[in-house]
Amino acid sequence: MSTATGRIRELCHRFHLPTVGAEAEPRFVAAGQATALPTLAEVLELEAEDRRQRRITRLRYASKLPPGKTAATFDAMRLPPKLQHQLGELAGGAFLEHSSNVLAFGLPGTGKTHAVCALGHRLLEAGHAVYFTPAYRLVQELLAAKRDLALPRALRKLDQFEVLILDDLGYVQQDTAEADVLFTLLAERYERRSLVVTSNLVFSQWDQIFRNPMATAAAIDRIVHHSVILEFDVPSYRTEAAKRRTDRSLPETQPSAAKRPMSRPAEPVGTKSPDLVGLNQTSESKTSLKAGEDQEGEEIVAGRWQE
Repeated sequence: MSTATGRIRELCHRFHLPTVGAEAEPRFVAAGQATALPTLAEVLELEAEDRRQRRITRLRYASKLPPGKTAATFDAMRLPPKLQHQLGELAGGAFLEHSSNVLAFGLPGTGKTHAVCALGHRLLEAGHAVYFTPAYRLVQELLAAKRDLALPRALRKLDQFEVLILDDLGYVQQDTAEADVLFTLLAERYERRSLVVTSNLVFSQWDQIFRNPMATAAAIDRIVHHSVILEFDVPSYRTEAAKRRTDRSLPETQPSAAKRPMSRPAEPVGTKSPDLVGLNQTSESKTSLKAGEDQEGEEIVAGRWQE
């Protein structure tokens, strides 16, 4: 069996065309057109690529990933080498085979959201279904579904995504009902589908999310069991960007020589400005007069004491 024939059968199987895959080679050979089989394989390759691109377009639309937060716009060089290596390995998608989770911790502005979104885009381009949502929004949607007795249906809808990215978990305080639906989501995806979570809160602070110590311990146990932890221990890129903007604007705030107002030439030491001579003389005469009056008053008072 030639390489072209094998590729034709493989692609026809992928396209759910078993009859075409089985009959193409013998029919072409019987018709004396065996040399056309490589051309047929090329046409099927074009169809495969076109289907792949259409699938990626559909997946990207359904993912709700921010279009601007990709690997091309992410400055990975500001991250420690270990973190860069971890993100590179995760982009291969091997963690999805074991339904492992990815947990990204760090202070605001350290690039957690951008990094996991870039990871989501890479997985999406490889054909994996990804869904991005802020944690507070998904919790509200699940809570509304629970009130409508439709929570199982909502969870099944999320189950079609291999990767669920929950952004800023714990950023907004939750009440007991919200914590319950969040725990239900974590338990439902445990060892079945992957979660990618970003949070400003370390595990010791997760009691602020679930309120109940037992629920907190159970949630952490499930989400950490199969997980990769990413620590974004870097300065805030927003603060750095603001500092760069400030540094660039400093020279602009100083007036240039052309716009700077003309200053009066410096006068020699010991000279007085003409417009101050009269004022100084007047002040001096007033001071002398006042001194004379004071002296005369003192003499009169002294004479009285002597009397």
